[in-house]
Amino acid sequence: MTDRKSIRRPKMDSSPAKPEKTDARLGRDVQTKIGQQLRAMYDEVVSEGVPDRFVDLLRKLEKRSDKDS
Repeated sequence: MTDRKSIRRPKMDSSPAKPEKTDARLGRDVQTKIGQQLRAMYDEVVSEGVPDRFVDLLRKLEKRSDKDS
């Protein structure tokens, strides 16, 4: 018989690694640029209007609501 040596495996922690807390901050100029881009995107979405199928659905719901009252 041959001698078997036990192999020790390191313990694996099953919990996810916790990210280190950092003091990440954006400069004023970066915040301003992000704000401008967000406003531009918002304005673009608002200017698109409501699709016709949603307008039709809202009308149907309004009619139903009027009948129930």
